[in-house]
Amino acid sequence: MKVEEMIASVKDTASVRRVFADPIERDGVVIVPVAAIGGGLGVGHGHDKAGQEGEGGGFGVGAKPAGVYELRDGRVRWIPAVDVNRLLALVGGVLVAFVVSRVRVAKFKAFARQPE
Repeated sequence: MKVEEMIASVKDTASVRRVFADPIERDGVVIVPVAAIGGGLGVGHGHDKAGQEGEGGGFGVGAKPAGVYELRDGRVRWIPAVDVNRLLALVGGVLVAFVVSRVRVAKFKAFARQPE
């Protein structure tokens, strides 16, 4: 794929339609789903010993739910999406750090109490 084609493809992929989904209306309430989009692009160009020229690259895009905008009675409210797996991983990491630090502190105190 040529670099110009790749850049055009990235422009098509990274659009507002990927972030904001079509609004959903139920019982006078409008919901607009929102996603967090991230990505990367890498391209290259070069020559070999025979003088042949080449170029290429690649890109990737990822998305995850960020939340929704709720429109009700003329007011807009942001409702964030909760990533339960990330939350549990964070709590688990904090607990592991707490236990490890308590064990190290206890060992240090025991070592400090020993007479020389």
